[in-house]
Amino acid sequence: MSAPTVPSRALDIEAAAALPVTPVRRPWQWSASAVVIVLLALLLVSVAGNSNMGWPVVGDYLFDADILHGIGWTVLLTVVCMALAVVIGVVVAVLRTSGNRALSAAASLFVWFFRGTPLLVQLIFWFNLALVFPELGPAMFFGQGAGGIDTNDAIDWFTAALLAFGLHEGAYMAEIVRGGFLAVDRGQIEAAESIGMTSGQLLRRVLLPQALRVIVPPSVNQFVNLFKATSLVAFVSGLDLLSAVQHIYATNYEVVPLLIVASLWYLALVSLATLGQHVLEKRLNQGYGHARVQERKNPKEAAA
Repeated sequence: MSAPTVPSRALDIEAAAALPVTPVRRPWQWSASAVVIVLLALLLVSVAGNSNMGWPVVGDYLFDADILHGIGWTVLLTVVCMALAVVIGVVVAVLRTSGNRALSAAASLFVWFFRGTPLLVQLIFWFNLALVFPELGPAMFFGQGAGGIDTNDAIDWFTAALLAFGLHEGAYMAEIVRGGFLAVDRGQIEAAESIGMTSGQLLRRVLLPQALRVIVPPSVNQFVNLFKATSLVAFVSGLDLLSAVQHIYATNYEVVPLLIVASLWYLALVSLATLGQHVLEKRLNQGYGHARVQERKNPKEAAA
């Protein structure tokens, strides 16, 4: 019997593995990295030794009860508004991709308006909605004698922020979700329709599971931006982190140290959100690109 032949691809990989590997020298990159590190170290030393930064005041207020209370409101507002934005985004994305022209046009108009107007303008408008509609309910359509509830009692700072952030982020999420839907192969949709799946089943079992890998990264970016955008409620007398900081430095005049406290907490919250993004992306990417990773780890086994 003749000896079994070895595939040419395996021979090429074995020959390439036997060649000596010479690292590419990049002296300019090393020099630039050293300069950047030195400048960064000098900046850190300058900031740490600057008495105008008020580091003792930062330490005193970093875990202050009012600061922690503001952090709680910031986290609550961010999570609730993002959940509302996700629901709005999915609904609007489904409407935009529907075959009904009226619904698609209405969804496009929603995205155009709430994505095109400044978030601060929307927040101030909702907070001052009583100037347009003194009462909510039938009085909005038939006049004040028709009855309703007082708008000032119904719209406080939290409700105004919920409406402004939820609708604004919902417009962005609609485009993110729509992009995820468009990333799903058309053949998957046609296959689902050929076996008699309804629109709801197609959305739950085909579109959303496959689109999540595309939707998650930009969605977490929006979540991070929303964490910082909640500071805008300070303009409507909110109770968030920045509002708490403003109330404190309005009495002790330690503006810079208190702003540093707010910045450190925002950085901590954003870092936690980024860590959650990495964990979620790793879980969603399981099973994708496995063959390429395996080939890089064990070229002989992949060639066989």
